[in-house]
This record gives sequence, C-alpha cells and structure tokens, in this order.
Amino acid sequence: MSYPRQDGPPQQREVAGFVSVFGALQRNVEQVVLGKPEVVRLALTALFAGGHVLIEDVPGTGKTTLARAMAASLSGEVRRLQFTPDLLPSDVTGVTIFNQASKEFEFHPGPVFANIVIGDEINRASPKTQSALLEVMEERHVTVDGLRHPVPNPFQVVATQNPVEMDGTYRLPEAQLDRFLMKLSVGYPDEASEIEVLRGGAVRRSPDDLSPVTDTDTVAAASALTHRVYLHEALYGYAVQLAAATRRHDDVRLGLSPRGAIALTRAAQAYALASGRGYVLPEDFKALASAVIAHRLVLTPDAQLRGGSADDVVAQALATVPVPQPAGGASPAQPAGGGSMAQPGGGQAGGGSVQSAPTSGAAPVSGGMAPSTSTYGQPAAGSAGVPGSYGSAAAGGGPVSGPPQYAQGDYGRAGQGREQNRTEYGAEYGRADTEPGYGQSDYGQSGFGRR
Repeated sequence: MSYPRQDGPPQQREVAGFVSVFGALQRNVEQVVLGKPEVVRLALTALFAGGHVLIEDVPGTGKTTLARAMAASLSGEVRRLQFTPDLLPSDVTGVTIFNQASKEFEFHPGPVFANIVIGDEINRASPKTQSALLEVMEERHVTVDGLRHPVPNPFQVVATQNPVEMDGTYRLPEAQLDRFLMKLSVGYPDEASEIEVLRGGAVRRSPDDLSPVTDTDTVAAASALTHRVYLHEALYGYAVQLAAATRRHDDVRLGLSPRGAIALTRAAQAYALASGRGYVLPEDFKALASAVIAHRLVLTPDAQLRGGSADDVVAQALATVPVPQPAGGASPAQPAGGGSMAQPGGGQAGGGSVQSAPTSGAAPVSGGMAPSTSTYGQPAAGSAGVPGSYGSAAAGGGPVSGPPQYAQGDYGRAGQGREQNRTEYGAEYGRADTEPGYGQSDYGQSGFGRR
C-alpha cells in the first residue's frame, strides 16, 4: 500500500487504508498480549507517530512480550539489546575497526541499526551506556569517529524497564526520558484475561509464533500520512496551555518541554487517524496526555515525600485548562445539535471501536474514542457559516437560519469567498464533488472553495 504525496488532509481511501493496517497490527499483537487493547493501541500509535516507547512495570507482566510481538508483526529488521551493567556505548552504536586486508577502517554497525530496537531492562545499564541512545533516538543517526551513519526508516526504540526501586537499576536521565514519545505500564491482567493465560499456559503462543502482517515501507508511508492529519490552530493553543499548566504547578520542578508538546500533537494526529479521522479532537489529547506527558515531569522533593505523582499533575492540568470554545458557547466535544460521529465510509465511532470503509477490508480497531453527543452531519446545502470564530470566515457569509451553526473554519479552514456545505466545528476536508459524504466532520478542513 502506498500513499501518493499531496497536500491537504488525508482522503477517504487513505484513512481507510491506514485503519486497515493499524487494525491488522493490533489484532496480531493481541494474539499474545491478552486483555490490554488500549496499551497495544498506544504502543502502535507511537510507532506510526515516529516515536519511541518506554514500557515500565514489575517483572512478569508482559513488557518484553509486548515489545517482541510488535517487532514480530513487521517484516523489517529487528535487533534486541539486553542491557547489563557491563554494557559499553560501543556495544550499542557500533565501532570502527581497522581491516588488515584492505588497509582501511571499517564501521561495524551496532544493534541500533534496525527498524525496531528492543532495549530490554534498559535501566540496568550504566548512565554512560544509556546516553549512547540519545543521539540516535532524537536525530535518527549515529556519529562514530566523526562520521555520521543514518539508521533505517522507520526506526523505533521499544525499551522495557523495572521500577527504579528494584535492585540493580539506574534512573534514566531526564534527557533520555524526554526522547520517549510515551511511557506505558502494562499492569496486571483482569481476571478473565488471566484465566485465559493460565488455561493456555502449556500451549500459549509466543511472539516467535507470529507472522508479519505488514512491511516497513507501508509503515513508513502510513507514518508520513499522519503528518497531514488536520489540527486546528485553537488545538495548538490547547497543547501549549497544557504544557504551561505543568510548568507552573507547585509540585513540579521540571515541566513539559517544547519537545514534549510537539510529541503530544504528533501522537494526537496518529491517534486520530487510527480512529478513522483526518482531524484531531480534544479527546485525542485527553486520551494520550498521561502516556505522553507524565514521564517527562520532575516533581519537587516535597511532592515526592507527600506521595504525589506526575499522573496527578496531568489530571489537574486537564481539569483546569479549558477546552477551546467556539462562538456560541458550545463545547468542542459537545456542539449544539446532538447525535453521533459519522466515520468515513459510513461507519460510526462509539462503544470503543472504529469501522473502516467497507471497501477497505479492514476490521474494527478496538480502543477508539469518540466524543459524546456530537453532531458531525452536513447541514442543509447552501447554508453559510457565521463569520468570526476559530477560523477566517468566507467573504460575504451570513448567519444561518434555524439551529445555530459555527463559523466557516471552526476547527477547520474556511472557504475563500464561497458558500460552503458546512458542518459544525468546520467543514468537509474531502472534495464534496468527488467524494460526497466524506470528511463532514468536526475539526475537519474545508472543501477548499468547493460546494
């Protein structure tokens, strides 16, 4: 599957194709990781967002199994690093060796030169060795003896670690923690899932039993597609305000960095696309906030003594920072009108699943979020938006009769001087003349001057 290079938000067939690939990966991983659909979904979201994942939990909860299952689901190169106290930086990045036969120095790549790098028990290595990952995680290349060596694309580090209180562990540096897009905790399974694990204990499937369901070229193309997911200007401001709320919190010594705010928006774009949307909702930020933000925060000593947690800080930030309000006072999550969200191809989000287009052959992706009581349907043909809120209004646009509508450009882009078929909180981002019924959604982009 390939996605042609073009500007503008993803088209219906592209969204359906992405949902199909994402769903196939999720179902494959869930064959061996039971009862943790949201953890799997978040880990795959990080993959398509181009970020790295840190999985922290007590021994025996499936951290390494999750990492290996993700790697086994791709046909690219996978390398594993078992971090130990005697591991050296050159064991990670590679080394230059003089070849006696050719009389030349040759670079021997280390384990980081792979599509998926599994770093098992990463916090059992010394800080010196851990720092060897800083350059490659951020810049996607390794510099050895003054020469730069790029790593393959896609590239993801999936690291596991035990809590710092465990014997023989080192705390990861803040600079390295900030390079992980997400930090996840698998947790203990629920009773039904654990019974299923015990029932199949003798014949349980392992990640080695999985077959690849997609290739690295498809993942790279799908990852590039996430950059085109539309994110309204007001939601950029929402992300910045969330970051500012963590920085000024009394219990926080080191708040969310600009890199962390970028990570939040990138993850939201991938999460929205996996939910069958080509635009971002505030609910995407809320679903990802703890996984993306919490591990980047450093609490004050007093807060740590009181037993405070970074997750509490994130929850307070979400509670205190208001979701951007469009004209008319309706919440972006609950605009006037009520109803349900129409998905591309006629599917609907709700009840924790997303249907892709019927022609794509994709199965539902579990764990999706949809805003409640939101109307995303198309208003009557010929209606014009009310100028002036969350977007530039079309020239000459007048008020709408009947139920209140939002500005042309609410969480979407306004048309230039033309009357648009509009939806609440924006307009269709597919071309209405060629793809009727697609992209009529909140936070979507306009039809670029088309009816």
